[in-house]
Amino acid sequence: MNTKNNVEDQSVETTGENYTTGAVNSKDGTAISYRELGHGPGVVMLHGTMESSQSHMQLAKELADAFTIFLPDRRSLTLGFPFAKDYSVRKEIEDLEALLTKTGSHNVFGVSSGGIICLQAALTLPVIRKAAIYEPPLSFTRSFAMATLTRFDKEMAQGKVAAAFITAMTASQMGPPVFRMMPRWLQEWLTDRMMKQQEKKSANGGITMKTQAPPLHYDFQLVAEMSERLDSFKEITAEVLLLGGNKSPAYLKPVLDSLEKVLPHVKRVEFPGLDHGGSSDPGNFNKRGNPGMVAKELRRFFV
Repeated sequence: MNTKNNVEDQSVETTGENYTTGAVNSKDGTAISYRELGHGPGVVMLHGTMESSQSHMQLAKELADAFTIFLPDRRSLTLGFPFAKDYSVRKEIEDLEALLTKTGSHNVFGVSSGGIICLQAALTLPVIRKAAIYEPPLSFTRSFAMATLTRFDKEMAQGKVAAAFITAMTASQMGPPVFRMMPRWLQEWLTDRMMKQQEKKSANGGITMKTQAPPLHYDFQLVAEMSERLDSFKEITAEVLLLGGNKSPAYLKPVLDSLEKVLPHVKRVEFPGLDHGGSSDPGNFNKRGNPGMVAKELRRFFV
């Protein structure tokens, strides 16, 4: 868990796993925890919504023979992190900068909302020389993103966690297509039932849909803040690799199309058969994760 307390930079061997853990203080004193594995040039990977440092372990292991991989837990999506009124993309960039400074890394990989952070960071942090970006959700208008955030926050305040979860998933077009075709009331009923089943099965403190729902507030706040800014990225001097899957929601492809036209030093790769979770470890809610396929392109790019 991230905390607001100052901590000394640390690196602690993790028993039974092939990685170490550490933490670095961000500009405001917040401790940003991370996992580290491998050897070679550093690559910092920023996870997306409903993910953590654990979500890209397979991808990290695929690259660990040639690169040192750093997997931070983003402050906005870490379970138990207190809601902050001063949250903004600037805070996320300061967290990333602290880790880049400590590790001497010049390469970043950002997934979804993590990709938005990496793109914006590449505008302001000259230390970033190469940035690989997987499907940043930059196609939303500010009005749509704010309307979604307002409804989500209202439902959460009313204790309607399943309804808020569906609001977020509907806006981002995530989840099985057959599920999205159901009437709203049925989606909410099924989601509430799944949440209750997860809560019964999970150990104390386990990650479930219910625990992952509240931090979605921050991702929609980030999307709203960064909406309608595509043209600003033409000032990025770093090399950029744009990545996406051909099974992802349709609205994500035009974003990559636009970025490909705007960015001055860019390459693009589309993965057949992968969706928005293509880079993440495969699991119950990620049927098309294929870290090995993504690792091959990252290896070529970061050499």
